[in-house]
Amino acid sequence: MELAGLAGLLAAVPAVAYLGQSGRRHTGAARRAHLLLALGGALVTAAALAGLATALLGGHHHDPDHSRTLATMVAIGMGVGALVLLAGTVALPGATRGPAAALRHVLDGLVIASAIWFVGWALISRPTRILGDLTPYRCVAVLLPAVLAAVALGLTAVMALHAHRPRRNSILVAAGVSVVAIAATAISSAICRDRNALALAGVLLLAAGLITVALAVKAADRPFEVSGDVLERGGAYAVVPMLAVIGALGYHLTRGGSVDALGYFGISVVGLALVARQYLALDDVRRYTSQLRHREAHFRELAHTDPLTGLANRRGLQRALRDSTDNAVLIGIDLDGFKTVNDMRGHDIGDSVLTEVAARLRRNLLAGDVAARLGGDEFAVLMHGDADEAMLAAHRLLAVLGEPYEVDGGSIFLSASLGVADTGELLHDADLALRYAKQRGKNRVERYQAGYDELLRRRGTLQGELRHAIDRGQLRLVFQPVVALPSMRPVGAEALLRWTHPELGAVRPDEFIPVAEESGLINRIGAWVLEQAVVQLAAWLAKGHDVWVSVNLSPKELHAADYAAQVADVLAEHDVPPQRLVLEVTEHAVATDMEELVRRLAEVRETGVRIALDDFGAGYSSLTQLRTLPVDILKIDHALVAEPESRTGTAAPLVDVVVRLGHRLGLEVLAEGIGTTAQREVVEEAGCRLGQGSLFGWGVPAEHFETRLRTLIPVGRRPLPAPRSAPPSDAPARSQVVRLGPGMRQVRALLPSDPDFVGAHGDPRGDQNVGSVDSGREMGQG
Repeated sequence: MELAGLAGLLAAVPAVAYLGQSGRRHTGAARRAHLLLALGGALVTAAALAGLATALLGGHHHDPDHSRTLATMVAIGMGVGALVLLAGTVALPGATRGPAAALRHVLDGLVIASAIWFVGWALISRPTRILGDLTPYRCVAVLLPAVLAAVALGLTAVMALHAHRPRRNSILVAAGVSVVAIAATAISSAICRDRNALALAGVLLLAAGLITVALAVKAADRPFEVSGDVLERGGAYAVVPMLAVIGALGYHLTRGGSVDALGYFGISVVGLALVARQYLALDDVRRYTSQLRHREAHFRELAHTDPLTGLANRRGLQRALRDSTDNAVLIGIDLDGFKTVNDMRGHDIGDSVLTEVAARLRRNLLAGDVAARLGGDEFAVLMHGDADEAMLAAHRLLAVLGEPYEVDGGSIFLSASLGVADTGELLHDADLALRYAKQRGKNRVERYQAGYDELLRRRGTLQGELRHAIDRGQLRLVFQPVVALPSMRPVGAEALLRWTHPELGAVRPDEFIPVAEESGLINRIGAWVLEQAVVQLAAWLAKGHDVWVSVNLSPKELHAADYAAQVADVLAEHDVPPQRLVLEVTEHAVATDMEELVRRLAEVRETGVRIALDDFGAGYSSLTQLRTLPVDILKIDHALVAEPESRTGTAAPLVDVVVRLGHRLGLEVLAEGIGTTAQREVVEEAGCRLGQGSLFGWGVPAEHFETRLRTLIPVGRRPLPAPRSAPPSDAPARSQVVRLGPGMRQVRALLPSDPDFVGAHGDPRGDQNVGSVDSGREMGQG
């Protein structure tokens, strides 16, 4: 019989070997679980083999003391192995959701195991003694595997209730471990009581249990979709065991039995396990409640926070306004020209700029201040203080936000418009003040006044009426002369847009142009202005007038992908030489994106038109940018021309610097805003050859400007110059200024054999310079 048992144990060896191979083949949690199962199976098998072999070879069945000692050793060895098997079962992937869940499963298993233990104790102990003479009272050592068998059965029940789906494999592993623990109890008891049949049954159960575990592990290697119960299955794991304990205790007491140490042990474990499980359940409730509270606060904060910048959003600002005190002041902020950044550089760069704006706002806030992003490029700052403090803070923010933004290896220049409100409905009033600041030219701070409502209502009226101004013939062009200095002969004109409404009257350009830009009408209006200016220029050229015309170019027009083609088509349609058209881009456009601006201007300049940088000196462009920009003409800002005397006593000292700079860069320089004779003299003294301003005439209709041009056309043929003596053949080469068009010249080399070698007055001794050019018609400038 014992030899048959030893042979049966050999059937368990392949199962243990497979578990070891599976552990080495897997990684992570599966590797740990499979290796634990292999180790537990090896310990159980080795302990059983050692016990049976010792009993067979030593003949301990003739000595009861030696049998109990051997049974104890076998029970301990197999018990340790069964315990390792239980650990491997709990560690299986899909068996639990983590260490905390594993602990809960173990406690649930202890509750069921304790109930099984107590019911078994009630049935085995006196007076019931269901096993009769087989009751193993003498073998205390079998208690350890018996306890582990009860725990394994409880764990199997828990796996059936709570393991991830499909839970079949987890249940099979737990059931196999339970069979192994029962087999350990049987083998220990058989060695202790010298029961060969019981030993053979235990060996067969041991082999069957380990083979079941190996087959379940092998089946778990197949791919399957793991899912868990949305809600854990009910509380039967606690209710049913308690009912079983109560029923067994009542039965035992009614039969006249008493509760000994083993019974008390079972009841104590049930109670302690339930208390521990309840404590963990309450801890879970507290933790879940705390998590829900934090999540609620997190989502509430998200609902009041801008996800890009981390500032408060409009809801957050409104909440802060509700909680604010009476001395709250709101500063509304809007970035000027930010849409251009998005259009030219993309939204990723735009987002980087917005993030930097938020960082600058944070760095300039005081304790208790709230910065918010209301949407797009609109921000707000809620602070506490009076109106004067708010204006100081607003001007500080204006300077901070006007500093360059270093993004993606390049500099982006932006300005901001700010509106301040300290009374009334802060959000509404700050928005009105902000819109008024943008209407007055941007890059400024405005404090709310009651009259802003009327001004903005007028702005809405202008926007509605401007949409139909072209179709109704309300727009017209006037032309302000550009003269050559010092002769003051008109050589060109700047086309200026005027709007006369039948009810609103004459609307100022600085009032309706911003409306056109913000409403998106500027592209249509700009195309109309370009068409009308070229038509008029073609008419003047056809009549023999040697002039050019400049047209102001909005940055939004420049961003249109087909603008260069549009300009070329208009010029070709009316047969106008491209160099006769000058497109003026304001220095403010340089503030958006230098790289993209250069590319766009280069595309337009390739059509042959000339580019003028208007309002130069307003504070945006640097010397490096000036060298990079594809421009032909610098228009000195009127503020520099009208600048008072410097410390050296020189009026408008920067004009001389800009003129010299422009000439060094090969650019023509035009001084605009000349309103007095003294200003003209300063400009002429600086060497500037082109001028524009009220001193030479305001913008006038085309026919008035043409009348002035008509007086410049010479009557009859120009008299021939006096005969000039031929230069010596060995005279050195000289140079001559050659006119390519109005305002455009080129210096070419003249050899002594060239008929033009002799100077304008028959003097071969010096190079011809600009001052010696015969007339403005030769230069197109004077």
